[in-house]
Amino acid sequence: MKGSRFTTEQIIMKLREMEIHISQGMSVSEAVRQIGISDATYYKWRSKYANMTTSDAKRLKDLEIENNRLKKLVADLSLENAILKDVNSGKF
Repeated sequence: MKGSRFTTEQIIMKLREMEIHISQGMSVSEAVRQIGISDATYYKWRSKYANMTTSDAKRLKDLEIENNRLKKLVADLSLENAILKDVNSGKF
């Protein structure tokens, strides 16, 4: 899957820029064209990052990294546990 061209912080800044353009009376279509994204991208970003600040985005990214690390640990421990049960029951 292709990654985003923009970092989370850049996305939040683009959304703030969009808010400024829209508050100045520009339509959504004109504003997205101005910042160089599609309408669909704008609405997807808005649903995901609407009320987020850059510090919130950094915190979210850190939590996602930690969550992935913990999932790997649980998977490893579950595998070790299953192996030990098999050895203990004599199924090897």
